Amino acid sequence: MNGAPMIIQGGMGVGVSSWRLAGAVSGLGQLGVVSGAALDQIFARRLQDGDPGGHMRRGAERFPFQRMVERVWKTYYNPGGRAPNQPYKTLPMWVKQNRPAMQMLCMVANFVEVSLAREGHGNPVGINYLEKSQLPHLPSLYGAMLAGVGYVLMGAGIPIKIPDAIDRFIDHEPATYPLTVIGAQEGDDTTLRFAPREFMECDLPPLQRPAFLAIVASNTLAATMVKKTQGRVDGFIVEGPSAGGHNAPPRGKLHVNEAGAVVYGERDIVDLEKMRALNLPFWLAGGYASPEKLREALAAGAQGVQIGTAFAFCDESSLRDDYKRALVEKAAARQANVWTDPLASPTGFPFKVASLEGTLSQDELYAERERVCDLGYLREAYRTPSGKIAFRCASEPAKAYAAKGGDIENAVGRKCICNALLATVGLPQTRKDGNPEGGLVTAGDDLTEIVRFLPPGQLTYTAADVISTLTR
Repeated sequence: MNGAPMIIQGGMGVGVSSWRLAGAVSGLGQLGVVSGAALDQIFARRLQDGDPGGHMRRGAERFPFQRMVERVWKTYYNPGGRAPNQPYKTLPMWVKQNRPAMQMLCMVANFVEVSLAREGHGNPVGINYLEKSQLPHLPSLYGAMLAGVGYVLMGAGIPIKIPDAIDRFIDHEPATYPLTVIGAQEGDDTTLRFAPREFMECDLPPLQRPAFLAIVASNTLAATMVKKTQGRVDGFIVEGPSAGGHNAPPRGKLHVNEAGAVVYGERDIVDLEKMRALNLPFWLAGGYASPEKLREALAAGAQGVQIGTAFAFCDESSLRDDYKRALVEKAAARQANVWTDPLASPTGFPFKVASLEGTLSQDELYAERERVCDLGYLREAYRTPSGKIAFRCASEPAKAYAAKGGDIENAVGRKCICNALLATVGLPQTRKDGNPEGGLVTAGDDLTEIVRFLPPGQLTYTAADVISTLTR
């Protein structure tokens, strides 16, 4: 892969790796990656807050279908911003057959995020999607490609159909994606469809094909992607269990330690010799944020490394400043703590949580939150007795989840990470009691090691500090 980066900045959280961070990293010659998770929500909330700085409008002015932009603005833009404690508008949750307005918002949001990240430099920008959140995939991907995204990264599932969708969108052709439906039977229609020409307001030339990098935690998945994917896989991010966010479940029986954290073993270590045998570039992720680990990765045959946590706490990230400051101080004092929670995420995937007072990492605070699922990005689709497709979430009210056929035991300990992660970047929903949603910070196991990026006598650092430290 000509011109492939040595350092990939991970696509983090919901909006943590926003256009500002990705643009800064790409501007420094490495690969900046925006998070594609819930971008429709983020974009709509930024507009309701009055579009501070006018950045969303600036990015949207480059969108090729301006009638679509004006429709989105009319629906969500509030010139003066929201009043204190005024709730954000509730967007419809994604379903199999979605309203055109939702798909328009999604296209515009993904376009703007990538377009803004590309400003001021000529280097590629990437976008990261969570395979588990399948419903918005197709309009999200098309919107990002309209903006000229250079790389698409996807993990937390098996994204075997994404390369085919990429290839179809190059010429604005319809694409499909298989929706995972629990209990689906032969003959059920479980296919998601998106036809760009139903939305196009003018003819466009073919789009640039972005490179596709699959995020994997096993040799088996990497080999499967190469053998069975329609279209081209351009490389892999090999993510170990020390990385932040969602982790792949351990192979074999799940074990937890005395603190309740997931325990990984020898079976969860990827065989790099087998990765090299695939003859595709790969990057190592999870605990590689040091010059020594970067050199180790290169010596093992990797193209480079993916770094998340170090960038999550730099000045350019969109993590709330108070959370950022508190955890950097904890890291500097060697008091930062991260554990792999087997229950927090409704996906069933282990999820990294950083311990921080005043956030929903404290079980007693989360217990005070009324259970509600009103964003729905991590819901699971299931077949009803009548043959319809419906949705449920292990983080919604337990009785409602059980009434939809879910195992009520599966709802124990689950957190609404959709709402919590939006709060973590300063976009919390205000509830009926007037209180905002609490945040939840995810980070990798090497959170304490971010002190290596701090300039002497300071407790803040930049993306440039991360890159210069890693490449010295």
